[in-house]
Amino acid sequence: MSDGGPIKGDDGERGAGMVIVRMLEREGLVDHMIVVTRWYGGKHLGGDRFRHVQTCVRAYLDAL
Repeated sequence: MSDGGPIKGDDGERGAGMVIVRMLEREGLVDHMIVVTRWYGGKHLGGDRFRHVQTCVRAYLDAL
């Protein structure tokens, strides 16, 4: 059960959920849910995966 704070699930992408939470907090947003999904196509993204997550979240924020 949540205490009202942010809930994140990284499902193996350690740190990706916190990137999203921080971006939402910087915008002062509450009660928003962002789901970013990717499928493994044989290429390891390394640290670039966070850039891709940020790009997706930024597109959502810009559309608000």
